[in-house]
Amino acid sequence: MNRRQLLLAVSLAVALCGPALGTPAIPLAELPHDIVVTELRLPRLVLALVAGACLGAAGLVLQEALRNPLAVPELLGVSSGAALGVAAPLVLAVSVPLALQPFLAIGGAVVGGALTLLAAGSARGPSAVLLCGAAVAAALQAALLVLMVLADQLDLQLIYRYLLGSLSARTWDDVTGLAPWLLAAVPALVLCAPVLSVLRLGDDDARALGVRADRARLAALAAAIVLIAPVVAVCGPLAWVGFLAPRLAAWLLPDAEAPRRLPWAAAWGAAVVACADLPARLALAPVETPVGAWTALLGVPVGVLLLRRGTRDRRAAASGTEGAEGSPGTSGAAGTSAAPAAPAAPAGGGAR
Repeated sequence: MNRRQLLLAVSLAVALCGPALGTPAIPLAELPHDIVVTELRLPRLVLALVAGACLGAAGLVLQEALRNPLAVPELLGVSSGAALGVAAPLVLAVSVPLALQPFLAIGGAVVGGALTLLAAGSARGPSAVLLCGAAVAAALQAALLVLMVLADQLDLQLIYRYLLGSLSARTWDDVTGLAPWLLAAVPALVLCAPVLSVLRLGDDDARALGVRADRARLAALAAAIVLIAPVVAVCGPLAWVGFLAPRLAAWLLPDAEAPRRLPWAAAWGAAVVACADLPARLALAPVETPVGAWTALLGVPVGVLLLRRGTRDRRAAASGTEGAEGSPGTSGAAGTSAAPAAPAAPAGGGAR
């Protein structure tokens, strides 16, 4: 079984078995007609697939734009800003319609991303942006902790489950609420994908090819925000999906450019969240655990292993290339160093 067949098998197993498992368990023959499946479990599965695809694609965009495999929403202030934008009205007892929550999340994500860029200042290299983003994310998480202290007991429980990422009690309304944002994000990804390969070369090479690196990086950040913020508004921060899915896509297509890996990162993100939702529902049944806890628990170690494996493979390939380039030169030198033997002088016709 190759890697693409593995992804297909995992997706089919989750799609078929996921809605049937739980409390109560539903026979496969009754799945299309059971109200628990059609009104609760099926929209939850669809939402997990859509949310994972958005986060996987956004993670790849950020990593390619910043040329760093650790450039994930959790370390750039984007996820924390979106969560703060949604949680603040709840604690402050401000009634916000459900349709406006994605706008609040986008506003918070924009603030988090803008603070990261402002903190990086003129040194907008990949490492500087990532380090400043980690500091901004920590500050926004501290603000969330302050809000949790101010919240009453009921709001505290809601905020706690939301901040860990949860798909509990989600309906078709939540799924349809993401549709307009997907329609806006897909064209942005199509336009952004070719530029990612250029940004990967570095700012100087990108300028030589006619691409303004700073503006292209801002456009990539904007596309990632449109993908991340609506998902955070509905599901909360599903941690480290944006880190694991691009690593799995790189494992699937190790030599491919970013435009080819982008749909596979989305597919792996969908599979990761859908698979993580199964232990979230079943591990401590009938009590549900947050799916974001499972994505972090499984995503970080697997992603690190894949990252180390990819780095080791690239080093091995580079050393093999250097060896292949050096061997002809060595043999040539040896060939030239061995001078042909001088012909022996003929025997003198000496004595007469």
